[in-house]
Amino acid sequence: MAVHLAGKVAIVTGASRGIGRAISIALAKETATVVLAARSIQQLQKTAEQVTNAGGVAHIIHVELTEEDSIRNLVNVTSEKLGRLDILVNNAGVTHSAPLDRTSTEDWQRCISINARAPFILCREALPLLKQSESAHIINIASVVGVKGYPLQSAYTASKHALRGMTISLAEELKGSNIRVHLLCPGGVDTDMVDNVRPDIAKEELIKPEEIAELVLYLVTHKGNAIVDELRIRRAASSPWF
Repeated sequence: MAVHLAGKVAIVTGASRGIGRAISIALAKETATVVLAARSIQQLQKTAEQVTNAGGVAHIIHVELTEEDSIRNLVNVTSEKLGRLDILVNNAGVTHSAPLDRTSTEDWQRCISINARAPFILCREALPLLKQSESAHIINIASVVGVKGYPLQSAYTASKHALRGMTISLAEELKGSNIRVHLLCPGGVDTDMVDNVRPDIAKEELIKPEEIAELVLYLVTHKGNAIVDELRIRRAASSPWF
């Protein structure tokens, strides 16, 4: 029986589907307690069932990532109910596809709010709990666009560059502490969001959410002297070394 994460508590945002659901199930297989955070309670209940079946413990918390009080509530309820936090996965994200001159300020703000502002607030609010853990991890899920740029994705690209920059700075701040900070920059993953934005990519070429989850699992179970700061994950069909 896997016991790598027995007794550990994780928060996963965007846990209602896609990468977030896959990460939650992967953590559950290592017997973690997973706080599932998203807007859709109905979809979170589906994830919770899969987490339980995988051997973990699930707690559902509704969160509106555009609202600071809702993010604070996520951390406060986790602290009150579970008393600890060992893993924070900032996975939830939104995208927008349009030429810059047809991108509204509201579209821009929505990407920044959910993809960059929410992880900043959640990291800030969670740090006191994470510092109490003997070994904690923050994993921020960015994107290939956090490293490079694509046309028609200015708002999304800006938000992921912001998330990457914050993650780098936070890792420097927490260097030598009990908290390790990691960034994942995946290319096209087989999710609803990618289906909408990049319908030109063949489904069979897309990275599977479970592949991203496996990498997250490696990061949170590896306890050696080597630390992985950033993982850039590309589709096998795309060009190397982005």
